[in-house]
Amino acid sequence: MKRGTNSLELDIKSAVGKFLEKSESREVGIISHFDTDGITSAVIMMRALGRLDMKFSVKILKRIESGFIETLPKDRLFVFLDLASGCLDEIAKSGIKEIFIIDHHEITQEIPENVVIVNPELNEREKISSSGLTYLFCKELDIKNKELAKLAALGMIGDLMERNIDKLNNEIINDSDIKKKRGLMIYPSTRPLNKTLEYCTEPYIPGVTGETAGVTELLRETGLNSSAGKYKSLIELNEEEMSKLVTAIMLRNPKTRNREIIGDIFLIKFFNKLEDARELSAVINACSRLGESELAIRFCMEIPEAKKRAEYMHMKYRQLILSGLKFVYETEKIEGKGFVIINAKNNIKDTMIGTIASILANSSIYAEGTIITTLAYYGDKIKVSIRSVGEPTRNLREILDIAIRETGGNAGGHEVAAGCMIKKEKENDFIENLRKNLEIEVVKI
Repeated sequence: MKRGTNSLELDIKSAVGKFLEKSESREVGIISHFDTDGITSAVIMMRALGRLDMKFSVKILKRIESGFIETLPKDRLFVFLDLASGCLDEIAKSGIKEIFIIDHHEITQEIPENVVIVNPELNEREKISSSGLTYLFCKELDIKNKELAKLAALGMIGDLMERNIDKLNNEIINDSDIKKKRGLMIYPSTRPLNKTLEYCTEPYIPGVTGETAGVTELLRETGLNSSAGKYKSLIELNEEEMSKLVTAIMLRNPKTRNREIIGDIFLIKFFNKLEDARELSAVINACSRLGESELAIRFCMEIPEAKKRAEYMHMKYRQLILSGLKFVYETEKIEGKGFVIINAKNNIKDTMIGTIASILANSSIYAEGTIITTLAYYGDKIKVSIRSVGEPTRNLREILDIAIRETGGNAGGHEVAAGCMIKKEKENDFIENLRKNLEIEVVKI
């Protein structure tokens, strides 16, 4: 990989110029990731190309499987969104003439001649989502695409980047006409408090999350009783009520620091109603992870018929998350100093295992610095996700790279959140390699 000398803004401007030149009178193939960041990226690009009256097709992927790029038509222009930074060697051999990549994941391979790439890893490594990059790209295409800023904001929040908003993310927030309110960082902030607490997984609240009786007890303690059978929402609480609720949560989750659960709540107008951006992001994510990416796209486009179905999928997804957490709590784990390995096998969907790892990393269950690895079956393969409680002391992507040297597999992601795919037949070898590597690192420290 060669790091660029230009700023990210100049790289985007240059990429847009090349795209307009190469895409004239051609159909564009959009290939995007299936999470919230990828879905919002795809919709932003779809809307922008539609405005230019370009022909395009869309494909949403869970991951780029081995051999997939070889199947793509060689004469088509492709735009990869939130994907492909880890597949540059395969792209170089593909014979495809023009490929554009808009992504924010780590680059470890040389960039081929047939690729134009927009990725902050080549610049100042500013923390920005792929949807944010796609938005800035499309805004450069046509200033009228400013109206798509709220989708970029949803993708940013889907990738948990709203806590550290720097220059470019702040530009997107300002373009999106988002309303901000300081408060407790659980969602949805616009729904009755009892239901919000019952389904709250970030932070995970022991004895409350998934426990109707525990929710009722917590609200009784804080004096937040229902009126005519209805509870207030978070954004309706006054300062004193909010303070009591924060205290009650911290007593049940003593490792949670005040700064981790208090922050900015982002409210976006969606379907003509002001909604919590984190809930909207979660709805999009739920649809895709339960196999309905097309529904996620239609929801992002605010098609009325999609709303009810998408909300149902979100409810189903939350219930699966809670059952997944229950399984994790009860199952036997491989634990050592500073790490835990949880092999869910067929008990948690492969599309949800990363979410489970993230929830555990943000809970008070494990000590600061603990490296959490989760595994789930996916056909004849295993999906692996790795996270750290608090700031990681090691590059998590590199940990997986080392673990798959002998077993084979494909790793990707970031130094703070990564994943890989391995063959199921290599399950025991991979776990043993990973365990040894984590234990050796503890000795080094």
